[in-house]
Amino acid sequence: MTQPDYFDKKNWLRDELSQDLVQFHGIKHVLHDKTTKFQHAQIVDTHTFGICLVLDGKIQSGEKDEFIYHESLVHPAMLAHPKPEYVFIAGGGEGATLRDVFMHKTVKKAVMVDIDEEVVKLCRKCLPTFHRGAFQDKRAEVRYEDARKYIAETKERFDVAVIDLADPVEEGPARMLYTQEFYQLVKDKLKPGGIMAVQSGQSGWINLHNFFAINATLKSIFKIVRPYQVYVPSFVDLWGFHTASDSLDPARLRPGEINSRIADRVSGNLRSYDGITHRGLFSLPVRLRRKLSRSKKVITDASPIAVY
Repeated sequence: MTQPDYFDKKNWLRDELSQDLVQFHGIKHVLHDKTTKFQHAQIVDTHTFGICLVLDGKIQSGEKDEFIYHESLVHPAMLAHPKPEYVFIAGGGEGATLRDVFMHKTVKKAVMVDIDEEVVKLCRKCLPTFHRGAFQDKRAEVRYEDARKYIAETKERFDVAVIDLADPVEEGPARMLYTQEFYQLVKDKLKPGGIMAVQSGQSGWINLHNFFAINATLKSIFKIVRPYQVYVPSFVDLWGFHTASDSLDPARLRPGEINSRIADRVSGNLRSYDGITHRGLFSLPVRLRRKLSRSKKVITDASPIAVY
């Protein structure tokens, strides 16, 4: 069969969403391409989403829309806490999660732990619009090691933990950071009244087993678990997140209260997240709520999960 002419017009990044669904992103240039000790990392300049970080063939962040993902991940948990001063970040190589954490005036220190030093250094050099100097902030402690080992051994305690990891692919470095045992380690290092936010994968139509299993796993440890989602254009899907706490419930905060806390506590301008957006994030459709309520699979070290 002759390949259609439209496949010859551009270079394409092939991003496999599942075994049955593939999306192609037209790219102008591959700016960097290297295989680290842990993964295949690329920086590509796309026609639609600008410069993107790609790990193992999957877009992690796009220049044009990364703020949607990072604001949704960081701010609901940070604003739910009355005074977040010490923050733990697992992953977050682009530095954008660190950037949004430092928008909160109360933060005194953030410890970011990413296993792949080569990727972080690549992002520091090539993605300045993502991190906006957050790595140079005097409040930042950036460590290159296994986040699970760090959180198990550290004597530090945190008000907020933000788990910003790549999806748990079969051979990826993050697979054992999605288990009940890891989440328990994080909980043990939260101060009383602490809260955790977790990047939880696709939540729209495909690969939902990861989102559901994270929900059930967090519920096995925390008293208050709140799933939420937002559409991220460069992912071409709805993307899921969770907050988990024994005392804090972001879903109960009304739009006016969110806006008031943003005005009092956040420096700089948010481009996606505000009080009305917050309400929408936690307003899941009935189809999804029903499936979440029925999902019972708990992810453990003995039975880890993997997405395609």
